[in-house]
Order: sequence, then C-alpha cells, then structure tokens
Amino acid sequence: MNPGSEQFEDARWMRHALTLAARARDEDDEIPVGALVVDAAGAVVGEGWNRNIADHDPSAHAEIVAMRRAGAALGNHRLVGCTLYVTLEPCAMCAMAAIHARVARVVFAARDPKTGAAGSVFDLLADPRHNHRVEVVGGVLGDEAGEMLTRYFRAKRGKA
Repeated sequence: MNPGSEQFEDARWMRHALTLAARARDEDDEIPVGALVVDAAGAVVGEGWNRNIADHDPSAHAEIVAMRRAGAALGNHRLVGCTLYVTLEPCAMCAMAAIHARVARVVFAARDPKTGAAGSVFDLLADPRHNHRVEVVGGVLGDEAGEMLTRYFRAKRGKA
C-alpha cells in the first residue's frame, strides 16, 4: 500500500476505529465496535463506539453514535461526501441510517454472518431500490477486528 492511496487511508482510519472499539470494551464493557466519520477533506467529524448498554439505548451502535456526532459537527443531517469506518459490518439499522444520511462510503472490518447488512446476510447498502448509492469496502483489517470480538465474547463466557 502506498501512503496516500485509498487502501492506505482506509487501513489508517480503520486502525483508529479499532482504538475506539477498545474503548467500548475497556471503558464501558460494551461489545468492542468502533466507528468514525471522515469528511471529504480527510478530517474526522464524528467518532463513537457501542454505547447501547451504558446509555440504555438500543440504537446507540457505534455507527449511529459516530453519525450523530458528525451531523452535529457539520450542522447537517446529511453527511454528503463522508466515509463511515466501522470495525464490524453494519446491521440493518446502521446501514439504513448511512443511506438516509447520504454517506458516500462505508468501510468495515469484520463481516457479521448473523446480522450483517452490507452483503453477509442482507445487502441493504447495495440495494438498487434506494435513491442513494453507497460505496462499500469490506474486510479492511477484518482479522484484527474479528479477533478482538472473539476474545471479548470468550472472556464473557469464561472461556480461555
């Protein structure tokens, strides 16, 4: 990967998302999923991690938290030209929020074979019936994100 290339930038931002996922795990004992929104100029405009348990909010997934903060920072409910980076493939709720926000790209790490809505179970982001198209890139640092999730759930179940 060449510095400055899209692949390099995606990996760089996904590493940042992984640090946010670690915060979910370490600070809030939440499932370690982190997300951030980067604008077209390459600036972080919103970041978050899973907060649904801590906030008693079923919608407080990492992506939703990051998009809410990005909307507030930009003063707009539309995140036109922005990229959403997330350590786990978005669920249906988060995928549709990205579509409604007019996010340009969604880049995710680990695939979610149970509820993934970016190609694993559903393919909401690519559904041609929507009036907005989202570019999707999956698997960026997916092994690292998957391992973090596996270790978290094993620890919760008391397994080594």
